[in-house]
Amino acid sequence: MDYIDWQDGEVRVVMNHEERYSIWPVDKELPDGWEDVGVSGNKEKCLSHIAEVWTDMRPLSLRKQMDS
Repeated sequence: MDYIDWQDGEVRVVMNHEERYSIWPVDKELPDGWEDVGVSGNKEKCLSHIAEVWTDMRPLSLRKQMDS
């Protein structure tokens, strides 16, 4: 039997309360604290979107602290 990696299927971009991004299978329930940002497709498409929008890797709480 061949192993099929979940990342080879359709995934979606998700974000947590600290504005950290990840990908998650579209057919799986999201873990607590994560929300769908409305972008889905293959892994390459989703990672490309993340690369465009996640330009500051610092967690939101740290960015707020450094800005004050």
